[in-house]
Amino acid sequence: MTEPGQYKDTVNLPKTNFDMRANAIKREPEIQKFWEENNIYSRLSQENPGEVFILHDGPPYANGQLHIGHALNKILKDIINRYHLLQGRKIRYVAGWDCHGLPIELKVLQNMKSAERQNLTPLQLRQKAKGFALKTVDEQRESFKRYGVWGDWDNPYLTLKPEYEAAQIGVFGAMYLKGYIYRGLKPVHWSPSSKTALAEAELEYPEGHVSRSIYAAFPVVKVSEKLKSVLEPFLPDLGVAVWTTTPWTIPGNLAVAVNGALNYAVVEVARRDAEAQRGCKYLIVAAELVERLTATLDVELTVKATFAGQDLEHCTYRHPLFDRESPVVVGGDYITTDSGTGLVHTAPGHGQEDYIVGQRYGLPILAPVDDNGNFTDEAGKFAGLNVLGDGNQAIIDALTEAGSLLKEEAYSHKYPYDWRTKKPTIFRATEQWFASVAGFREDALKAIASVRWIPAQGENRITPMVAERSDWCISRQRSWGVPIPVFYDEETGEALLNADTINHIQAIIAEKGSDAWWELSVEELLPEPYRSNGRKYRRGTDTMDVWFDSGSSWAAVAKQRPELGYPVDMYLEGSDQHRGWFQSSLLTSVAVNGIAPYKTVLTHGFVLDEQGRKMSKSVGNVVDPQIIINGGKDQKKEPAYGADVLRLWVSSVDYSGDVRLGGNIIKQLADVRNKIRNTARFLLGSLHDFDPQKDAVDFEELPDLDRYMLHRIREVFNEVTTAFDNFQFFRFFQTVQNFCVVDLSNFYLDIAKDRLYISAADSFRRRSCQTVLQIALENLARAIAPVLCHTAEDIWQFIPYQTPYKSVFEAGWIQVKDEWDNGELAEFWDTLRTLRTDVNKVMEQARIEKMIGSSLEAKVLLHIPHKQLCEAIEGFNTEKGNGVDELRYLLLASQVEIVDDPAKIADVKYTATTEDWTIGVVNADGEKCDRCWNYSTHVGESEAHPLLCERCVPALAGEF
Repeated sequence: MTEPGQYKDTVNLPKTNFDMRANAIKREPEIQKFWEENNIYSRLSQENPGEVFILHDGPPYANGQLHIGHALNKILKDIINRYHLLQGRKIRYVAGWDCHGLPIELKVLQNMKSAERQNLTPLQLRQKAKGFALKTVDEQRESFKRYGVWGDWDNPYLTLKPEYEAAQIGVFGAMYLKGYIYRGLKPVHWSPSSKTALAEAELEYPEGHVSRSIYAAFPVVKVSEKLKSVLEPFLPDLGVAVWTTTPWTIPGNLAVAVNGALNYAVVEVARRDAEAQRGCKYLIVAAELVERLTATLDVELTVKATFAGQDLEHCTYRHPLFDRESPVVVGGDYITTDSGTGLVHTAPGHGQEDYIVGQRYGLPILAPVDDNGNFTDEAGKFAGLNVLGDGNQAIIDALTEAGSLLKEEAYSHKYPYDWRTKKPTIFRATEQWFASVAGFREDALKAIASVRWIPAQGENRITPMVAERSDWCISRQRSWGVPIPVFYDEETGEALLNADTINHIQAIIAEKGSDAWWELSVEELLPEPYRSNGRKYRRGTDTMDVWFDSGSSWAAVAKQRPELGYPVDMYLEGSDQHRGWFQSSLLTSVAVNGIAPYKTVLTHGFVLDEQGRKMSKSVGNVVDPQIIINGGKDQKKEPAYGADVLRLWVSSVDYSGDVRLGGNIIKQLADVRNKIRNTARFLLGSLHDFDPQKDAVDFEELPDLDRYMLHRIREVFNEVTTAFDNFQFFRFFQTVQNFCVVDLSNFYLDIAKDRLYISAADSFRRRSCQTVLQIALENLARAIAPVLCHTAEDIWQFIPYQTPYKSVFEAGWIQVKDEWDNGELAEFWDTLRTLRTDVNKVMEQARIEKMIGSSLEAKVLLHIPHKQLCEAIEGFNTEKGNGVDELRYLLLASQVEIVDDPAKIADVKYTATTEDWTIGVVNADGEKCDRCWNYSTHVGESEAHPLLCERCVPALAGEF
């Protein structure tokens, strides 16, 4: 064996069938099949010894393809569930879907010809909507499963299932019987484009809305007793000046409100232009707005008198367009001097504050607008005009003609739009069913304070929303939903709703589903004695707000399913759900049971593109999770990365704010996944002949390097555990990535190759290293399992020795020992690692300039001026050591010489000096060993192996 290159077969190179490439498109479905066939999730979720952990799923809407926001949400949930599962807890994850409501109804109607639509009965529409929802649920379910999300996929909760609908009727009934639900004529957000009332959570406020705002004067007819002497001199030329951004609401005007705490002034109006004075010569405005209004209205305003706002109460004015007189009333602190005139046009049928003030003063509720947003006959000559179109213009023209208009100007502000049709909404009083939040507001606020919010500012978001929330409009004018179970007396119009009727309907719906409300006769729906009491009833046609649907899931799912419990451990959704599902769930749960339905609420932000822009089809920056997983049409441009890269992205971002995603980010994450994979591959390959039962070295006998590495492993994996415990997955991501690249690849494994490849297979030097590699490998697989679930399982399946666990998930969470903790040793090794980094820089310079090729061609010269440090490192540079704790192995050099005189390094070409040491790199002494490629002055001393060094000769004999 004296020919050069003949020793390569004697080197213990890594051996494993674990593929370097993830090949995720093929491998991930195989792993998912393995989990399914072996019932891994269902077994562990039922049989784990720990506590039950219930993360209650917020229902996505069953009306289309999943987007990247869905992926972020469901994967976050799965990471948490898998971590708890690995910690030995029982997991109960029931996925759910929101299946009722307008978007599904619209999708169904869009797919039909108009003739078909005309003849559609509510029941037919419901059947089509149900079919559409169920088909969408199936499609979305398959996508969620492909993301690697574990759960009870065979028994999800659907808001259209009879048992769910019946539980929801139960929640409604309990709230009604406690007096929290009532019917009233109140202004609500009304969508003319959808022809239904909307809840706050169904609105959006797009940028760029511009309203036609107007200033107008209404002539004062009578003044209050308190202001008689002050104001009467200005009659009949006196007017109250108002400002509004919705001129179309002027027909509904029944009062003008002032702030009792502000001061007001009578001002004389002198036009600056030559135009004859039209309208009122004197106006009442807020005193501190006189200067600003002078500029805005482009007139001279001269203050004639001032007085307190409170004193204006009981003045009356004449409506400029209708033959009626109305009062000046005292409103609340919503009347400010930030804009307008300090006097607010008040239409109780068209605004929340207007309604409240109107109630206080006993004003009627006038809303002369129909479902389509057109003026009704009550609006007189404006009847038939659309309030958001010609109607607005017609009112402005009429005010101009009456001499009432002072000014029109464009006004940019936030205005509510229907989130589905993207069209503006209006405030309009209609007969609706409401939940009186006032009845249980204090309890709701107490419940919010009892919950753990992650991030903590979630509490600051939801608290004011609930504190300031007006009554919740829960009725919708749709067919596809759960009916409000009410009957109306045909003669009196009075509502029939009580414990008997609610229980009767609940039992029918539990058996037949909510279609029964439309299918059965009124007689069949009514219990005795109402069937035969001689009165005639009709059923109500309103359905419940879908937020009431999903907000009842604590009752329909958590409380109703025997395997679950209430309140649940966690709700987790996007931050928009503070005004959506988190809130509707809280309100219903508190109203019925006085407690929050959740113990912890975690929220995440939205997904933006790489530039931080909102994703939209028109911009073309939408990232489709299916394309990330399976690749696009052009696989070169859009390769298939698999679900684990998507999952790794979820763990890498700080989800507490908005997060970014695009092609470059995904590519970088694929590289990180591949680095983790390659690290695992090296570990697997290096353990191919290792049996932990026979070959592991006891901790007490391990070399210092290995003990230091176990200290690092303990440190790193405890950090990972803390990251998961605190839901800070980006810290897991950073820690694991850093461990694989910096601690393993660039440091320990780099040094380990010599021990693993060159030493005899069964030598202490090699087995002690493998002992550490086995611990690193198993803990790495466990630690990445919640996130890179497929990769972790793939690694586990290729472990070359016997383990008691079929799946990494059966193996449980990471296992580290306190005895590995050694701060003193770590401090010394941190110094050695700094030395190694500094030496590598000098070596790199020598390599660039071709003095050396491999670092093994070098000899390192070291001068260490600090006596104590020098002695410690000299003690480490022993010639007769354990073949591990030596500088030459640490620095990957053939020799290391510690010199006491820095002058010995002075003439060396490649050097570096820091405050701790001076480093020089020169050519190694001796010849290159043909087997280990180290240089040694002993090569040639063996007659049997003249090409080998003093280490490789005994290694071949199994002694080193």
